[in-house]
Amino acid sequence: MHSVRACPVRCLNFLKLLAANHCIGTRPSLSSPAKVFLRRYTNNRILIPRALNSLPTSTQDPDIRDCNVMIKTLGRCGKVEEARKVFDDMPRQDAFSYSSMIKAYLEDNDLPKAEQLFWEMPGRNVGVDSAMIGGYAKAGRMGDAQKVFDEMTERNVYSWTSLVSGYFRSGQVDKGLALFEQMPDKNVVSWTTVVQGYACNSLIDRARKTFDLMPEKNIVAWTVMIKSYIENGRLDDAEQLFKIMPQKNTYSWNVMIHGLMDGNRVTEAIQMFNMMPQRNEVSWTIMVTGLARNGMTKNAREYFEKMPNKDITSWNAMVTAYVDEGLMVEANEIFSSMPRRNIVTWNAIIDGYARHGPEGEALRLLIHMRRSGFRPNEMTITSALTSCEGTLEVMQAHALIIPLGFELDMPLANALITMYSRNGDLFSARLVFENLKCKDVVSWTAMILSYANHGHGHHALHVFARMLRAGATPDNITFVGVLSACSHAGMVKKGRMLFDSMVAAYALEPKAEHYCCLVDMLGRAGQVEEALEVFSKMPLSEQDGAVLGALLGACRFQGYDSLANLLGEKLIELEPAAAGPYVLSANVFAASGKWSEFARVRKKMKEQNVRKVPGFSQIEVNGKSHVFFAGDRSHPEMERVYRLLQEKLMPLLLEMGSTKEKRPMT
Repeated sequence: MHSVRACPVRCLNFLKLLAANHCIGTRPSLSSPAKVFLRRYTNNRILIPRALNSLPTSTQDPDIRDCNVMIKTLGRCGKVEEARKVFDDMPRQDAFSYSSMIKAYLEDNDLPKAEQLFWEMPGRNVGVDSAMIGGYAKAGRMGDAQKVFDEMTERNVYSWTSLVSGYFRSGQVDKGLALFEQMPDKNVVSWTTVVQGYACNSLIDRARKTFDLMPEKNIVAWTVMIKSYIENGRLDDAEQLFKIMPQKNTYSWNVMIHGLMDGNRVTEAIQMFNMMPQRNEVSWTIMVTGLARNGMTKNAREYFEKMPNKDITSWNAMVTAYVDEGLMVEANEIFSSMPRRNIVTWNAIIDGYARHGPEGEALRLLIHMRRSGFRPNEMTITSALTSCEGTLEVMQAHALIIPLGFELDMPLANALITMYSRNGDLFSARLVFENLKCKDVVSWTAMILSYANHGHGHHALHVFARMLRAGATPDNITFVGVLSACSHAGMVKKGRMLFDSMVAAYALEPKAEHYCCLVDMLGRAGQVEEALEVFSKMPLSEQDGAVLGALLGACRFQGYDSLANLLGEKLIELEPAAAGPYVLSANVFAASGKWSEFARVRKKMKEQNVRKVPGFSQIEVNGKSHVFFAGDRSHPEMERVYRLLQEKLMPLLLEMGSTKEKRPMT
């Protein structure tokens, strides 16, 4: 047969040519070439017999009949636009044309177009009415579903069941039950719908009572009841029912095994899997994903290797399992071996490298993803973005976001503000912030924290004022930023007023971090007694190490040595495994010349095997990050760095009066 271009119009003409002389018999038939053509056009899905079986008798106009075949076939294949073109190009449409097109829209979840065509339809029938009831019910529009039902001159079991299902799905259990009781004829589907409806509304005992009352039960009904028990956390009941189930199919076994895996009953799931008379691809995937989800990666890999046909879900499960354990070599091995990938695959591997390194790998994979023809989503971009260590990497990620249209996406823009700020690039952070047309509380808070964390208190408070004028409501994190800004700017009065406004104006209960900011602010201003008063009035649940540390620092700098010593001891008791309390306490003793006490604290620190993380600084030069630890001389340019510091920085410090004498740098 000659090749024909697969477009609706030419396909329709071709069908007319082939099928025009095949109308004899009780039902219309198409020639073999026409069937072959349609099968090729619809991706080898053999839907022609179904379409033909539902056609009316041969009295129908052949042209209209062939068009209706095309509409129904294309609709079932998801080619809704092509089906609509055939519908619009028809010389005239009949009830079957409308019905097929409406059902195609409903199967494509396009209720507005289905609704428009439904109300334009010249004559309605029970099939299309029932379909619309189902469409309205699925969308939660029970008023419209009831209206169509009330207007029906003829109803069937499907019409009643669709409406009953809709009421149960929308939580209107009483209405659903009342309608079910009014049904003139009930079948196993109707009964099963009520069982499932009760279960969806957490009325599992009523679901079981209805199940027991069913005059007949098929495999679907049994499986629905078992699944309902599982979804309501009643695994023992599900297992008991499964054991007495007269007939089981592969789906029933899969439901039960999946439930056991989700309930962390792995041994029972494995035993049941081994008992299965037949397994399909889904069965194996449930085992692999379940074992991986329960942290049994080695066992998951064993089942994965035994799978006769590995689907993409099982491949993704193995990648995710290795990522969660930080085994990136193994994760990458699976990733590289995959015959095909989807967005879940890419998100898993990029997230893995973002969390577990090495540095820059997540961004490299994002670029590779784009070159492979995949479009990242918000999750992909966010994972790659949060892995960026330097400003240059953040800018690279930002450059990738722009052509994808994500630049003005609020969550990603907020992440960009935070990442630029973290790397000290406040200018770029502000550019992203100002370019956001719509700002939420996270956007405002991110910019406030950016300024506050870098000591620009007045700028942070200016942004806060803009936030309030814009009508945004601050949250707890926002107040951490503004209180920290007041502390750095020495604005004690403003800070006290903002702290008080948390409860008075915004009904926000202050947390430990807010008290910490207030105590630190008062301490920096020399108002130690007020800081002590704040501490004494705090709820005991909020008196954590951070607040004690802030109070200890205030006492140390303002000369309250005795109180500082007491606070230091209390802080060590509160956090015995942390280095900070020991260092703070030791420094208090050193400042007051109590060297024996200083030695005692350092000895205790050593006995507890607590080590202080060395301080470090980090700068970026020409896109390369350089880290300098305290006392570390491992940098290849260290001699030059120390020489420059000795020659340039020390004289400058002496000139500014920051030091009394020049000390040799070691």
